[in-house]
Amino acid sequence: MPRPFRFGVNLLTPAPTAEWRAKCRRAEELGYDVILVPDHLGMPAPFPALVAAAEATERPRLGTFVLNAGFWNPALLAREVATTDALTGGRLELGLGTGYVQAEHETAGLPYGSPRERVDHLRHTVEELDRLLGSADHQPRPAQSRVALLIGGNGDRVLRLTAEHADIAGFTGVGLVPGSTAGRLRPMTAGELDERVGRYREFAAGRTEPAELNLLLQTVALTDDPGSALKPLLERQPQLTAAQALELPVVLAGPLERLVEQVRARRERYGFSYLTVLEPYMEEFAPVIAELRGE
Repeated sequence: MPRPFRFGVNLLTPAPTAEWRAKCRRAEELGYDVILVPDHLGMPAPFPALVAAAEATERPRLGTFVLNAGFWNPALLAREVATTDALTGGRLELGLGTGYVQAEHETAGLPYGSPRERVDHLRHTVEELDRLLGSADHQPRPAQSRVALLIGGNGDRVLRLTAEHADIAGFTGVGLVPGSTAGRLRPMTAGELDERVGRYREFAAGRTEPAELNLLLQTVALTDDPGSALKPLLERQPQLTAAQALELPVVLAGPLERLVEQVRARRERYGFSYLTVLEPYMEEFAPVIAELRGE
């Protein structure tokens, strides 16, 4: 039997108190199960933003999507995680990744490192968090006995780490454009994503409890004219035709019935029961949530 759907929204835009609270309440009203905050310079600081979201809402879980491990010292991060989980009443879900925007590291005065070094640091962070938060002596204490961990990434070493430690496997459905220091991304084809999910399943074959699988949707367009709606994407990705763009796993475009079937198809083909949309698509995706609630 398939895992029930969950839906998250990643809130990208900083806002003063009243506006932030209203935005979080609106996400709850629309039916989102998880309110998420990324970890990029120029966007909201994750942990205070999530505490404010908890104060404005009652039902949604609250998550980082995802923390850039290169920005964090594990001991200090354990303190942030425990405090935030306590202040949100045990609603925190922790998302972690290697970080992929070299320019942000340079701005912060932090080393970027090679891909191997970034994955090594991510592994060290995950293992230290397990050790620290798993110790009864650690203070402060989180509210939950275990804060659910999402690890995001597509490479073999990250997928292996995800299979070993994560409660949620996060797939972006995109890859970094080689040589880009600003984090420019290109979308994966359906076949490429098939291969990555398959690789994860190989690594996770020995798990006693299967992980929840998450996909970050990059574009959502509720429309009878998907070709027009995808023009901005095609301008950013000129190698794609409109027909190819419509087939990308990270794109949902068309009338409501098509979007609902596309979401069901993502779960059937890949196992994605937890889907996340970006803040600009929060309202547009809401009718899909309403159609799929309870499935």
